[in-house]
Amino acid sequence: MRYTAADEAKQRGVRRMKLVATGFLVGATVLYVLSTWAVRSHAGSWAGYVQAAAEAGMVGGLADWFAVTALFKRPLGLPIPHTAILPTKKDQFGRSLGHFVGENFLSVEVVRARLGALGAARRLGEWLSAPGSAERVTREAAAALRGALAVLRDEDVQAVVGEAVTRRAQAQPVAQPVGALLERIVAEGGHKGVVDLLVNRAHDWLVERREQVISTISSEAPGWTPKFIDRQVGVQGYKELLRFVTHVRDDPEHPARGAVDSFLADFAQELQSDAATIARIDRAKAQLLARPEVQDLIASAWNAVRGMILAAADDEDSQLRRRIRDGVANFGARLARDARLQAKLDGWLQDAAEHVIDTYRGEITSLITDTVASWDAADASRKIEANVGRDLQFIRINGTVVGAIAGVLIHTLTAVV
Repeated sequence: MRYTAADEAKQRGVRRMKLVATGFLVGATVLYVLSTWAVRSHAGSWAGYVQAAAEAGMVGGLADWFAVTALFKRPLGLPIPHTAILPTKKDQFGRSLGHFVGENFLSVEVVRARLGALGAARRLGEWLSAPGSAERVTREAAAALRGALAVLRDEDVQAVVGEAVTRRAQAQPVAQPVGALLERIVAEGGHKGVVDLLVNRAHDWLVERREQVISTISSEAPGWTPKFIDRQVGVQGYKELLRFVTHVRDDPEHPARGAVDSFLADFAQELQSDAATIARIDRAKAQLLARPEVQDLIASAWNAVRGMILAAADDEDSQLRRRIRDGVANFGARLARDARLQAKLDGWLQDAAEHVIDTYRGEITSLITDTVASWDAADASRKIEANVGRDLQFIRINGTVVGAIAGVLIHTLTAVV
C-alpha cells in the first residue's frame, strides 16, 4: 500500500468537494441565523418555513459530516465510540472481504456456470482459425521454446538425459527381444543376404591376400620340416580354403550354410531361454553402457537435438513451424464447428477451475486478508479516502438539501394540522 502522486491529486479533488459540502452547511447555518432573526422580527409566515428548512438542512449536513468523517478518522479528534472505522476495523474488513469473495466469487457453482455461459472453447476455436492467429501462436511458441532452451544449462540436461537413457537401457531386457528378432529373421531367411555378403567378402579377401595366407599357414608347420615343404603345405592349404569358400559362395544349399542356419536358430533360442546366455548378454550390455565413449555419445545427443530445435524454431519455413502452424489452424477450425469437442474442452476447463477453487480457495482468500492486514492503517485510510472521498462528499451535500426539504414539509404539515 503506497500513497502515490495520483492519490495526492485525487486527494486535492476531495478537499475541493469538502469545501463545497462545507459551504452548503455554512449556507444553511447562515440562513438559519437570518431566518431566526426574521421570525423574531415578525417578518411574516415565510420566515418560519425558511427557518425550518435551514434548521433541518443544518442538522442533516452535520449528521452526514459526522458519518462521513467517522469512516476515516475521529470527528474533531474526540474518542467517540464507533468512529475512525477504517483505521480501527481494517483487519476485520479484510477478513470479511476475503470471506465475501470466497463465498460469492470463488463458488464452484458460480464459476462453472460462468465458464459454461462463456463458451470459451468456441471462442478459442474461432480465434485460432482466424487469419494470422495460427502464425501468431506459432511465433510465440517458437519464442517460448527458444527461451526455455536458453535458460537450460547444457551440462544439466546432458546429465539428466544420460542418466535417463542409461537407466532405461539397463532396466530394459535385451537378450529375449534380440533372440525373438533373430528367430524371426532366420525363419524368414532374412540373414541369407548377410551370409552372402560375408562369403563374398571372404572370397575376395583370400584372393587379394594369397601370399599373406600362404605365409601364415606355412609358419604353423613344424620347425624340422624343409622350407619348400612348408611352402607346398601353405599353397595346398590356401587352395583348399579358397575352394571351400568358393563352394559356399556358389552353392546356396552348401552344408556350411545349413550349419550357419542351425547355429543362428540355436543361438536365438538360447537368447530367449538360456539363463547363462541371458546373464552374459546383460553383463555385456552393462559394460557397454559404462564405457565413457558410450556415455559421451548419449550426452552429446542433447547438443544435436538442441541445435536442430533452435534452427527449426528460428526458421519460419521449417518443417517444425509449418507443422505447428497447420496443426493450430486445423485444430481451431475443428474446434469452432465441432459442438462435441467444444463441450468436452469446456468440461475440462470447468473441471480444472473446480479443482483450483477446491484446492486453493483458502490461499486465494488469505491473499486478500493478509494483504489488507499488512497495510498501514493511516496510509490505507488516506488512500481509500482519496479514491472514494469525493463521492462521499455528495452525501453531505445531499444530507443538507434533503434535510432542508424534509424540514419544509414537516413545518408545512405542522402548520396545516
